[in-house]
Amino acid sequence: MSFDSTAFLQTVPHSSGVYRMFNREGVIIYIGKAKDLKKRLSQYFQKDLPNIKTARLVTQIDHIEFTVTFSETEALVLECNLIKQYQPKYNILLKDDKSYPFILLTADRHPRICSYRGAKKEKGTYFGPYPSSGAVRQALQLMQKLFPIRQCNNTVYGNRTRPCLMYQIGRCLAPCVPGICSDEEYQRQVKLVSLFLQGKNQQLLNDLVAEMDEASENLEFEKAIRIRDQMLALRKVQEQQNVSGDVNNDMDILGCSMGDGLACVHVLFIRNGKILGTRSYFPKIPADNTYEYLLESFIGQFYLTDNRKRTMPQEIITAHEPLNRDFLEQALKDTCGSSVKISTQVRSERARYLKLAEANAAASLKARLTHEGTMAERITSFEELFGMTDIERMECFDISHTMGELTVASCVVFGREGPVTSEYRRYNIDGITPGDDFAAMHQVLTRRFRGITRDAKIPQILFIDGGLGQLHEAENIISELFRDVTDFMPPVLIGVAKGEGRKPGLETLIMGYTHEEYSLTLDNPALQLVLHIRDESHRFAITGHRHRREKARVTSKLQDIPGIGSVRRQALLKHLGGMQEIMKASAEEISKVPGISMKLAEEIYNYLHG
Repeated sequence: MSFDSTAFLQTVPHSSGVYRMFNREGVIIYIGKAKDLKKRLSQYFQKDLPNIKTARLVTQIDHIEFTVTFSETEALVLECNLIKQYQPKYNILLKDDKSYPFILLTADRHPRICSYRGAKKEKGTYFGPYPSSGAVRQALQLMQKLFPIRQCNNTVYGNRTRPCLMYQIGRCLAPCVPGICSDEEYQRQVKLVSLFLQGKNQQLLNDLVAEMDEASENLEFEKAIRIRDQMLALRKVQEQQNVSGDVNNDMDILGCSMGDGLACVHVLFIRNGKILGTRSYFPKIPADNTYEYLLESFIGQFYLTDNRKRTMPQEIITAHEPLNRDFLEQALKDTCGSSVKISTQVRSERARYLKLAEANAAASLKARLTHEGTMAERITSFEELFGMTDIERMECFDISHTMGELTVASCVVFGREGPVTSEYRRYNIDGITPGDDFAAMHQVLTRRFRGITRDAKIPQILFIDGGLGQLHEAENIISELFRDVTDFMPPVLIGVAKGEGRKPGLETLIMGYTHEEYSLTLDNPALQLVLHIRDESHRFAITGHRHRREKARVTSKLQDIPGIGSVRRQALLKHLGGMQEIMKASAEEISKVPGISMKLAEEIYNYLHG
């Protein structure tokens, strides 16, 4: 059976990450990274591939797995780790097992700053690791302009009798020649460099902001652009690596996600501070639909089953505390002979790993939900429940607005294989009383089915997100529009009424016209299908409404974020270099702006990225 690239690509997110291609024997044949996984993987399945090697690779693909990261830089480091570990057949780069480059500040009387790779034998302070030697070279060139510290080797430094060119152009204090600069002045510059590389000094950025403002006021725009580019480079140099950090103990990070009757636990296997592997597991969703019970069951079965031969970590990290945590820790200790700690409240590096695991769990769950086998089981269950056969097309309509402002209706389409995204549609609703969902439903259904013909694509099932009110409105419209149609049957109407507290699993399905109600449990595949379609329609409507609202406003997105006033807004724009750079920045990078805490940075990041 050949690899179904079309179905697979529907499950891939527009996120940065690393992908692993497997052959039929389950062997990894290629590992790659991407800024946008969906766009990159789509390139492999074009009709005309650029070279024979790529075409040969594609013919051997049995399945593909991917791991989402928070930035392209993190994807690069993870890619390097995985290539070194698995040595895939079709990978050429990164197989030389080079170590990561560092920036070294030596421990000499007049310290030297330089690039360093290899074992840390030379005395001094090491900063890094950095993703590439190019990034280190760019950083050194920049710091040579900002901090007049020597970068020459000791042989040149020890044999100078007069200042070199670097001193003449103001890029070195010339400590090699006595009487030009004092040791105190040189050490002060060394301290500034050290603080900057540790990310503890924002004064330099403040000075650059002031200089950029002055250049702009003097109409020296080219100079202002150069300073802005320097600030962006400084930010890139300071970027922290989430995938290869300073955590040295062995950990397993468990990220969880639940939705539409399925659960996913994504495990990051971290050994000596590096991700050695990742894997998603799909246990049955617990009866009480809680993460605490899910984690208790998963940890017990995953680590305590006798036939599992695995290296036990020193620490297991989760976002939710499993039930009976003390009992689990004792059982793990009895099994492996050493203590295994289960942690939930983590910070810094561990918190970033946990975010990465949670993001991958959500992405894997989405891929699983649209899997062909899962969809087939759900549609079959749905047909048996309602006495139907051969359902080929289902549509769902939803309405989205904010206090009646700029209403948008969505129509999503599902077939037997899952979402048919190419046929999704949005409708801008105008000319109604703000907030009147019944009028909005009337308008969108009229526009969708008005003037229907035999050749039109008519769904067998039409889901309406709402209770009896919305369903009555849909019944009236469909009856009117299909009154004179005799060539085919109108769609079957089903309302999806939310349960108490809008809690998933408590929805009621209401048949059109008869108003017969169905209350199903969350483990029922038919309800899982309906919730999947309903949630996809809801997401598509909200996204369309946000886009329409943003187009209608001329103010900055930053003005809508709680806690961001004019001072903080200007600080973000100046220190990060504009709105585009703010959108690209991670939460950690945003938190480095003066006046922005880590908590506020996360709120800004989450708001800007939905």
